[in-house]
Amino acid sequence: MTFQDTVLGEVLQIFKREGIEANSEKELVRKLQISPSTYREMFSDKTDLVKKVLLYDLEEQKREHAELLATAQNPVEEIMLLLKDGLETLKNINPLFYVDMQRHYPEVWQIASEHFSTYSYHELSNVINRGIIQNFFRKDVNLQLVTKIILEQLFILLNPKVFSPERYNIGEVFRSMFLYYLRGICTERGGKLAEDFFSKHNL
Repeated sequence: MTFQDTVLGEVLQIFKREGIEANSEKELVRKLQISPSTYREMFSDKTDLVKKVLLYDLEEQKREHAELLATAQNPVEEIMLLLKDGLETLKNINPLFYVDMQRHYPEVWQIASEHFSTYSYHELSNVINRGIIQNFFRKDVNLQLVTKIILEQLFILLNPKVFSPERYNIGEVFRSMFLYYLRGICTERGGKLAEDFFSKHNL
């Protein structure tokens, strides 16, 4: 891990804990305990910082998902682990992280959106397809449509105009959207595995 990766990891934790706009660049430099010149060597401005932090976060998510999926026994467990990981992640992130990114850094939010539409789409589509082939998910599932619906639900979840973080518990919204929907696309065999997973993990 490079020094810049270490800095990006620390900033990511600050952003997820306090929101992006809670600290100025000067305050971030102080919290990171680095010199202003070192900061400027790595980041041209705050937008550049937010962009690099997001890219770092997306790569970490890819690595974590690969490790997570390697532990699954079947496609139902794969998708459940992904959803559970997403739920736990949202519970531990200040909603201002996403709100600030959308409001103040639209070009960075566009990168996040494209990630969901490409990498996340293919990852999710592959899991569902394997589940259909192995009779865990219903044969009449429209793969492209179901994948699209799940991703669009994610965008709705992250839209503060739809689910204001001041009014709604984002973790509960996530659960209501995704976990119940998943049961609807499962076969009887897959549904039993999903129910067992719900019970085991208290979802």
